[in-house]
Amino acid sequence: MDSLSQLVLGAAVAAACVPARHRRKALLVGAALGTLPDLDVLIDYGDAVSNMTFHRGFSHSLFVLPVVALLLWAVLRRFWAPVREAPRAWGWAILLPLVTHPLLDALTVYGTQLFWPLTTPPVMGGSLFIIDLLYTLPLLVAVLVAAFAGEARRGGAAVVVGLALSTGYAGWSLVAQRHVDAMAEESLRGTPHADAPRFVVAMPFTTLAWRVVVVTPEGYLEGERSLVADRGPIDFVEHRFDRRLLEEAGGLWAVQRLLWFSHGFQRADVVHGELRLADLRMGQHPTFFFTHVVGRREGGAWVAADNRQIEQPRVREGQLAGLWRRVWFGEPIPGTPFAERAALRVQAAEAKSGATPAINASK
Repeated sequence: MDSLSQLVLGAAVAAACVPARHRRKALLVGAALGTLPDLDVLIDYGDAVSNMTFHRGFSHSLFVLPVVALLLWAVLRRFWAPVREAPRAWGWAILLPLVTHPLLDALTVYGTQLFWPLTTPPVMGGSLFIIDLLYTLPLLVAVLVAAFAGEARRGGAAVVVGLALSTGYAGWSLVAQRHVDAMAEESLRGTPHADAPRFVVAMPFTTLAWRVVVVTPEGYLEGERSLVADRGPIDFVEHRFDRRLLEEAGGLWAVQRLLWFSHGFQRADVVHGELRLADLRMGQHPTFFFTHVVGRREGGAWVAADNRQIEQPRVREGQLAGLWRRVWFGEPIPGTPFAERAALRVQAAEAKSGATPAINASK
């Protein structure tokens, strides 16, 4: 999740643990600890693929963070009076901001290595987008109220309510995701892709619209679902690419690493003689946020490239307004294959009816 969400979550859980007289101190300590795991972004591992796939590694491990919490608690107990006054309460106030950080991150689709140093693939929930104001706002309001209220009872009550609302919203996201996955399963039943690997991920800033990606031998299927506007089965658009590229370049470390990191949800393309891998989990065809150059042709074989990231636009023109219309009215988002398909359907209907298509006179 974004830094603000982690900061206010850490502040809120720490403040909920300590006596009222320590609440303001706990807000500051919790905010700092809630931010601490993400400081691994300051480490340069040498190239863009390494930086992406080692992020949320050791600093997000449920094996590492409790040890860090224990050591920090022992030091503070020796040198800081509030911890000596309420050692058990402060033990929880130090531990929970650290461990709730990766647990919240695991609800996003990026991937969080909760069990580092084990080599199991990162946990990628996908039920929350990296920024979701409906999750963050209750915590932000609670932290501000608690900061101004000090020892007053309303400060503690605000923290409890904020945590309850944000946790309830996270729980709702899991229920909504499971519902959309069930719809995808129903929509694919009876097709060759009924048992194909798939994932369901929340679309930007909302848990009311979802994206579904299904791996196929020829490429992948992409579908969308608005919980408000859509009815009936999920409509999928097929995207093809040469999957043999992943096998041909399978000996390259960057290819292996990205496939491991993304649970295999990668698209491979050759552009100007370079092999590019795009992470299908983040973005939407044809733009994916994490696209890397991982190989180049040399003597008929693929050799390692510089693993640089190809910058992609995060937000296209009209996308945010289009997302709003997609959620509430079921209209396709401009610039997506679904918008192109809708336009083709309109043209086909006009041709069938004999209507004269409207002419855009602008130049």
